[in-house]
Amino acid sequence: MPSNEQQQQIDFTVDRNHLYREESFTDIKVAAIRRLIPVKPDGSNDDSRFPIFMGQTQLITPKGPVMLQSLLKAQTIEEAMDEFPAAMQAQMDKMIADAMERQVREN
Repeated sequence: MPSNEQQQQIDFTVDRNHLYREESFTDIKVAAIRRLIPVKPDGSNDDSRFPIFMGQTQLITPKGPVMLQSLLKAQTIEEAMDEFPAAMQAQMDKMIADAMERQVREN
């Protein structure tokens, strides 16, 4: 656990040049997609930056739920939905490979 001194050194300053408004889309089955829309410090849209799409889903395992999350290479919600399955598969494959690598190191 961090000491009180370490906790006091955390910078909680909001980066006012990197603000986003969030919109959520879901099929209530497997997909959760967030569109992060760039905004200026006054809350107005920042048209000099592009929206970011993030995909998220959960896997149910014997040890509990595991969240998968990935940046989606998309410019529209339609593109994000098309990108979602491959992005989640890639994250799951990476998670499994990482777990197998840890298991090999531990043995």
